[in-house]
Amino acid sequence: MVSGSVQQSPFMSDFLHKCGGYAVVDGGFATELERHGADLNDPLWSAKCLVTSPHLVRKVHLDYIDAGANIILTASYQATIQGFEAKGYSTEEAEGLLRRSVEIACEARDIYYGRCTKDSCDFMDNGSASRRPVLVAASVGSYGAYLADGSEYSGDYGDAVSLKTLKDFHRRRVQILANSGADLIAFETIPNKLEAKAYAELLEEEEINIPAWFSFNSKDGINVVSGDSILECASIADSGKQVVAVGINCTAPRFIHGLILSVRKVTDKPVIIYPNSGETYDADRKEWVQSTGVRDEDFVSYIGQWRTAGASLFGGCCRTTPNTIRAISRVLSNKSSPSLS
Repeated sequence: MVSGSVQQSPFMSDFLHKCGGYAVVDGGFATELERHGADLNDPLWSAKCLVTSPHLVRKVHLDYIDAGANIILTASYQATIQGFEAKGYSTEEAEGLLRRSVEIACEARDIYYGRCTKDSCDFMDNGSASRRPVLVAASVGSYGAYLADGSEYSGDYGDAVSLKTLKDFHRRRVQILANSGADLIAFETIPNKLEAKAYAELLEEEEINIPAWFSFNSKDGINVVSGDSILECASIADSGKQVVAVGINCTAPRFIHGLILSVRKVTDKPVIIYPNSGETYDADRKEWVQSTGVRDEDFVSYIGQWRTAGASLFGGCCRTTPNTIRAISRVLSNKSSPSLS
């Protein structure tokens, strides 16, 4: 065991065993909502659809399950009580929408289980159907996501934002999501070690009794976006008793291999990776633009390399689609694939 690691919960190892040793996470959520016609030019971003078009939220969840996802993330990344209140909703309405994000994801899973067909279920050699395990992860975006100014891609919140500020901001939201019926909480796109520490302390203080994962984002393959060491950040995640996986999301694919190796230096917990398409987010223009450096056209070809490096949960983030997830699922399920040798 890595020095300093806490005793691991069997939750994720048991789940990975049921899935065949690896698991597939879903892909870009807002990308799909926009493809279906949703206008997300709003501080609530994808969470806006919890109000305006919950049927689209359910459809996107189901599309990802049908594509092979074992874990779907709720539309709560940018859903905060403070954000809803700023749009005129009451505290009770805001809390209800957080719970609704989990309910919709669970509804999609129930639909999948209810209409399990040869196209959407795994089939054994004897031709009988085997329902693929599917978990619902309640997404928690960073404080920077709430600000809706792109600061989750810099991690620079300024001196006015303290550890207490972050814990107070996230506390009620985490309490609600932990008791919403989700299988676990996904703390995503964590940009700095201060926010990681806030999450870790909240899990302890509130005695959160469902598992969680921590995933960080990086723009150089060495540090998280704030410049804090990925080793320090992953160590904070590793210290949490409820944390069952540690990894990277919304990061260019070309940086993932090195980051997996770094994370593995400080934790024995399963490593989760779900990169973006390799494009760069322009906070001023509020859109994704092609990177000036190497452009990763298709990171599915890297899956074997990432698995060898030590990752065991794979998916996609911004600008990836159900086709991406379907391709990842096929690569991982092809035991004879040279890329996995």
